[in-house]
Amino acid sequence: MPTPTNADRSGGIRLIADNRKARHEYHVFDTYEAGLVLLGTEVKAIREGRVNLRDSYGRVESGEVFLHNLHISPYSHRGYAEHEPLRRRKLLLNKREIRKLIGKLVERGFTLVPVRMYFERGLVKVTVGVAKGKKAYDKRETIKRRQIDRETRALVKERAR
Repeated sequence: MPTPTNADRSGGIRLIADNRKARHEYHVFDTYEAGLVLLGTEVKAIREGRVNLRDSYGRVESGEVFLHNLHISPYSHRGYAEHEPLRRRKLLLNKREIRKLIGKLVERGFTLVPVRMYFERGLVKVTVGVAKGKKAYDKRETIKRRQIDRETRALVKERAR
């Protein structure tokens, strides 16, 4: 097992996975930091970087929030203990945050998507966002804006030389 890095010991944040597709597919309005209920082999697999946030989403069920389709591959040095890669995982939020989420998710078109996963003080945390799907023209506009920004940065860099 790898030894903890200085970021783990000092309380810093170490990024595990970033859901860049979520920023492309959705307008993310509010974000919440939540813990995850995980098994031991899942945490070890996450430390190896064997996690995929791409198709996952959150859902409120009977007053609790769960992440569905969060793919955590099996741990490489597992023995008899194994976990199901796509099982639903409970998010740890306080009641006030859950009530806010329920209020926002009731509106038509809003969904809960994980934006990033990271270690904070040795604990696995997930940032989930209340999001609304982008239309095709919004996606094209975002790509166009990114291209223009890239070109202007290149021009400024060229002028500085």
